[in-house]
Amino acid sequence: MALTGFVSVFIIVDLIENLDRFIDNSVPVGTIFSYYLYTLPWFLNVGLPMATLLATVFSVGLMVKRNEWTAMKSSGISLYRVALPLLIIGFILSIISFEFENYLVSKGNEKRYEIERNYIKRRISRSVKNPKRTLNNVFLQKKESIHISLSKYRTDLLEADGVTVLVLNQGALNKRIDAKSIQWQDSLSIWAVSDFSIRTFSPGGGEENVIISKGDTLLNIDFTPEDISKQFKSPDELNYRELSERIDLLRENGVKTTRWEVSKHFKISFAFTNLIVIMFGLPLVVIKQHGGLSFGAGMSVFVIFAYYALIKFGQSLGIKELIDPFLSAWLGNIVFSIGGVILLLTARK
Repeated sequence: MALTGFVSVFIIVDLIENLDRFIDNSVPVGTIFSYYLYTLPWFLNVGLPMATLLATVFSVGLMVKRNEWTAMKSSGISLYRVALPLLIIGFILSIISFEFENYLVSKGNEKRYEIERNYIKRRISRSVKNPKRTLNNVFLQKKESIHISLSKYRTDLLEADGVTVLVLNQGALNKRIDAKSIQWQDSLSIWAVSDFSIRTFSPGGGEENVIISKGDTLLNIDFTPEDISKQFKSPDELNYRELSERIDLLRENGVKTTRWEVSKHFKISFAFTNLIVIMFGLPLVVIKQHGGLSFGAGMSVFVIFAYYALIKFGQSLGIKELIDPFLSAWLGNIVFSIGGVILLLTARK
């Protein structure tokens, strides 16, 4: 019930916030429905820790309110015994949350961002009726030795204009390929190149061989359309495995990966939020015997917002390289785990 309530609030608030953008861009009703259908997994994932905390507070709080907790303590049942099944459920929810994020949330975010790019955040040159994405001034680097420049790339046709490929050997230019246009041949997994030139250079920098052609040919260039699409994906659109591969690729190219590493570690740390909020929320209702339920419910709202604020603060520190990416992603979990353990130890058991 709590999860349904939180997700409903998220959707209503987001719809009100984006309504003017939907209207200004004449976004079809069906597309709006698809947008929130793809956003739903993300809302569920964000709302799950909130719902878990609230469910913990009300489940234990009702026991306190009906004096069942007093009877259990009199029978020799400690708070730790009550906490055990809840913590096990929290651990199971954390595993489910991690898998859910990897299989549904990242794919939903990819579709959601695609709708935003094609409809909501479109530039003047992009037509809503023909939402084909054109990327301008694309630059790729692979394995530190291959540099690729595309003046224009069309995602629907897998076609690029104004292509320049530089191949380096120990820091010196070894080969240069220029082409008016290239198009990916999916059946052959190779590029069809038209109006091109291929120049090879000696270690001293002089031209050794030049091939210039106005015709078409098939050429194996060391990049694929997938490399281009990955270049423009945010960390939220990638699952844990894809994000790890992306980080390895960026490192090979000598690119700083701090922001990506923070996002990678955060995918695990956020999943375990469900376990930690149970550990923190359980003592809230037993510390104050009278009015424990209302006190716990009020404190749970404060706790969850403080928790999310600390999570964002930790991420900011990591992205700014003030602390280690792993520590930045787990900062909120570490602080609230310590707080939860202290509350469990000080509560009357």
